[in-house]
Amino acid sequence: MKTVRTTILLDADLLDRLDRHVHRQRTTKTSVITAALEAWLDAHGSAPEFPFLGIGRSGHGRLSLDGRAIVRRDAGRRQGGT
Repeated sequence: MKTVRTTILLDADLLDRLDRHVHRQRTTKTSVITAALEAWLDAHGSAPEFPFLGIGRSGHGRLSLDGRAIVRRDAGRRQGGT
């Protein structure tokens, strides 16, 4: 996996706590921050792209058209539309 350098701003007290932790655990700031971000992102994962999926046949010919309209409407809301 490719890594990229970035800069973050932390409160001085939080940085001191991080420094003490990495020293005690003999680890790196990078590994602690990476683990914390992965845990946070897993806990706050984004909603699935399509909240529903329908497979099958129906005597109602408009279901697929109505479904597409719902998806377009919901996608517009997520992108800041109406």
